[in-house]
Amino acid sequence: MKFKRMPMVNWYDPKQLTFTGIKTLLSSVFGNFADRRETMAALSQSVDYFDHSKKGGLWLDFVCDLGDGFNPTYTLAHLMAKEKLDVAGHTLKRADILIMGGDEIYPTPEMHEYDNRLKGPYSAAFPKNEKDPNRPEVYAIPGNHDWYDGLSNFLKLFTQKRSFGNWLTKQERSYFAVKLPHDYWLIGVDIQLQADIDYPQICYFREIAKKEFTEKTKVILCTAEPSWVLCSLDQKNTAHDRFKFFIDRVLYGIGDSDYEEKNKHINVTTILTGDLHHYARYEEVSKRGTLCQLITAGGGGAFMHPTHTLKEKIHPVDGYDATLKKVFPEKKESVKLSFLNLLFPFFSLTMLLFFGVFHLFTTWILQAKELGGLSYMERLATIDLFGGEFGAFITQTSIAISHNPGAVFLNILLFLGLLVFTDTKSGNGKWNYIAGAVHGLLHLTNFYLLVWWFSRLNLHQFGLVLNSPEQVLLFSFEMVILGGIISGVLFGLYLTFSVLVLQNHITEASSSYRWEGYKNFLRLKIDNDALTIYPIGLKKVVTNWKNVGTEEKPKFEGGPVNFELIEDPIIIPHEKTL
Repeated sequence: MKFKRMPMVNWYDPKQLTFTGIKTLLSSVFGNFADRRETMAALSQSVDYFDHSKKGGLWLDFVCDLGDGFNPTYTLAHLMAKEKLDVAGHTLKRADILIMGGDEIYPTPEMHEYDNRLKGPYSAAFPKNEKDPNRPEVYAIPGNHDWYDGLSNFLKLFTQKRSFGNWLTKQERSYFAVKLPHDYWLIGVDIQLQADIDYPQICYFREIAKKEFTEKTKVILCTAEPSWVLCSLDQKNTAHDRFKFFIDRVLYGIGDSDYEEKNKHINVTTILTGDLHHYARYEEVSKRGTLCQLITAGGGGAFMHPTHTLKEKIHPVDGYDATLKKVFPEKKESVKLSFLNLLFPFFSLTMLLFFGVFHLFTTWILQAKELGGLSYMERLATIDLFGGEFGAFITQTSIAISHNPGAVFLNILLFLGLLVFTDTKSGNGKWNYIAGAVHGLLHLTNFYLLVWWFSRLNLHQFGLVLNSPEQVLLFSFEMVILGGIISGVLFGLYLTFSVLVLQNHITEASSSYRWEGYKNFLRLKIDNDALTIYPIGLKKVVTNWKNVGTEEKPKFEGGPVNFELIEDPIIIPHEKTL
């Protein structure tokens, strides 16, 4: 399959931000009025599940947040396609089932993005072979990025029984149920954009829980976001309430006399998710006295999220009674990587140009009126701030602002834009608002100091004539390039302070430097004795992939691929134990 190798998404490209923002807004507004899950349910009214229970043992892979840059996406696809992996004394067979747990594409779900960022790399890593009698299957649940087009292209890719490389798609809906050996069930839930589980989906899983579950049933539950982490970071987040409702009312059947008694002994042993792009395992003690592994494994290809902001303990008041057992990367490494935000100008050149052009345009409007025969820049050029003439600077700036409502509007727009950018859902509460307001004020102060500096330098030091071609070109260069860089440094300082001190902006402060390393996926084995989870981690991905095939049939060579077990295998015996 011919495709284009794509770099990591630059989330601070103004064009990309605008396009993604529009997609997000439209999907949020219209998603509730045109829920495709209801259409799928109407077209497929039978409650079908996929039966693999006759096998003595089974291998599964779980990967999330995967359709971003080529290097990490292909590196993980290459590993999962291998016939076996040898790691830490364990031989892990290629999985019979691949589970994609959400956000299969970034930034938005156009079909060309799916082809270039997901299907192309996976097809190249594991080419279609119709003669293969043991072709593995792939099942996927959508994340919020898959939902930005109302799920149109996700459904074309995963619900029409097409080949996905050498993997076979089987599902007919955006959610699924797979019966596994030893009375295990794999349940994949589609929570749409706001942790919403639609009524037809509830009916689908309720019918399976009622008719197919036994008192010895064990469940691996897959969802698109870690509600236990979200509720610990934001007490107003209600995703865990709806998710717990699904577990209690649908799987356990609480309140339903038809199957509540039968299902009271089932065991949700594992909940797997992504959305946060790291590995983090919490262990929960359920109200039923059993252990549940809460695993975030969102390292399939997108930028890395920090782990140092995760709480060591999530308390029942937040919806869970869970303890953090392992993270990847380690928290110390997460802190070190967060300092990369200080290099924000290097990673986000288009954002610097945006700041610079915005400042240049504001200066142009500020220059529109002259007072006493002198423009604002000419009056600033006579002020020596280093000589302590701060009062004169403030006076002249106040006069200029009071006579230029257009400049006032742009100042307010800049301030409010930075204030709205503030992450107020996590971290240290009211301090987030204060930090956001200070951030906005610092950018305004920076702008007026830049205007003074360049005016003083060009008109006073260099002796250039205002509005001469030389002065206009030099000032434009200074404001766009130097002004943009200084504004970018200020923005990076804010992100660094936020993620390290306030412990908020975890997405904004990690998407900025687009770290390709610290990727992961899970390989699971079900045998006669237990469910065993092997967390596979890569500190670095391969960046020297070279196509030794053709454009139509690419074949990539590179490496080596260095991977490891993030922690010892997690063994969950079939019998319930604490």
